[in-house]
Amino acid sequence: MGKTLYLECYSGISGDMTVAALLDLGADRSVLDRVLKSLKVSGFETKISRVVKSGIDACDFDVVLDKDHENHDHDMEYLHGHHHKGHENNHFYDHNHAHEDEAEHFHSHEHNHAHGAGSAQDHHHHEHRGIKEITYIIEHSAMTENAKKIALCIFEILAEAESKAHNVPVDQVHFHEVGAVDSIVDIVSVAVCLDDLDITEVIVPVLCEGRGTVRCQHGILPIPVPAVANIVSANHLRLKMTEVEGELVTPTGAAIVAAVKTKDKLPETFEIQKIGIGAGKRQYECSGILRAMIISESTEQTKGRDKAKAQTEEFKNPEIGNNPKTENQETKDTIIKMETNIDDCSGEVLGFVMERLMKAGARDVHYVPVFMKKNRPAWVLNVICKEEDIETLQNIIFEETTTIGIRYSIMERTILPRETRTLPTPWGEVLAKVCTLNGKEQLYPEYESVAQLSREKEIPFTEIYRYIVLANKDKE
Repeated sequence: MGKTLYLECYSGISGDMTVAALLDLGADRSVLDRVLKSLKVSGFETKISRVVKSGIDACDFDVVLDKDHENHDHDMEYLHGHHHKGHENNHFYDHNHAHEDEAEHFHSHEHNHAHGAGSAQDHHHHEHRGIKEITYIIEHSAMTENAKKIALCIFEILAEAESKAHNVPVDQVHFHEVGAVDSIVDIVSVAVCLDDLDITEVIVPVLCEGRGTVRCQHGILPIPVPAVANIVSANHLRLKMTEVEGELVTPTGAAIVAAVKTKDKLPETFEIQKIGIGAGKRQYECSGILRAMIISESTEQTKGRDKAKAQTEEFKNPEIGNNPKTENQETKDTIIKMETNIDDCSGEVLGFVMERLMKAGARDVHYVPVFMKKNRPAWVLNVICKEEDIETLQNIIFEETTTIGIRYSIMERTILPRETRTLPTPWGEVLAKVCTLNGKEQLYPEYESVAQLSREKEIPFTEIYRYIVLANKDKE
């Protein structure tokens, strides 16, 4: 069983903040150092230290570049495009967090690892690596296959965002900020640490972003910068704008979340197993830290979920179903109804969408024909599901149809007690659902079971279905 990670991004998120938080959670530093030494990239060293941010002890991960690879990331005049008295520490672009005041950075460094095993071409000051070059670097490193998969996914998301921002094909995107040595190190380090911690679920409810402008290679850009905006849009991330002056969410940070997030909602109750604090390099009006927590659902909630699962399996299991229930009281339940209007999708697309939704956990899917504005014939897509399946199903709808909005409603329903039984027929056994109402049983043959027997024995579906219903009535 893997672990569940909760990232609290109230001060935004960047690559180095994420690495620091994961190291603080206990990711093995020796494993990370071995991988970084294997990269076919040179001109950097990493430093891991303890710092104080807003009075909180935090881990700091710093990629220090040599003079041949140094960029403008720590040049405040470059980042601002102009000078703001009293706000020197408000802007950054990706891994461009300058060191804080000496008073905030008073702990001594614990690690100082130099890395320089790259080829001669790595020493060119204006390197522009594309996705192919970065893929080669990752594939020929000492990373595990899972870590490689995570890192490549992050870079692919960045490539898509840059491709859209600059209107060039993905394979022609050459990263300046992202392809720089420090950003490669950040992303590889995040992937290695997530893999080492055995993280399989990542919860990120929201990304808090600042305001204003920031300068990069392409000029002075508004916050969020185009790459971040594109990542947030393409991956349906939740963004919250704050009053903080400066870029809180970097392209690398946004891509990390897009690549690894599995949920955006915390359990109703949970236990915190461990906490890691990652420090940003800037002095903000906010705390400037990324808090990462290993969490688990509370015992009571887990027991309740396991009980519900056991009941569901009981209904599905024919062996259990052979023992009729004595409980005849109907139960109450809640269900989610998702709804959207679609007026420009073909029938083939709608049929495919229904198939995907049902396989992904929808309890029911149906279309209702309607006439919309301008007398356009259209369809209302209705999906019935449980709350925990909303995110998965809505992503399918957004991916596969042209809709740009989905309505939700929570509905209560009454459920009759039911069980699944295995029933004999002259041609073989079939499954049937049996519900109890006022002490009397109502039998409903399962379609798939009857259809499978009909195909195998080449007996008409209706003949098998009628036999089951009549045989049950005879027993009454």
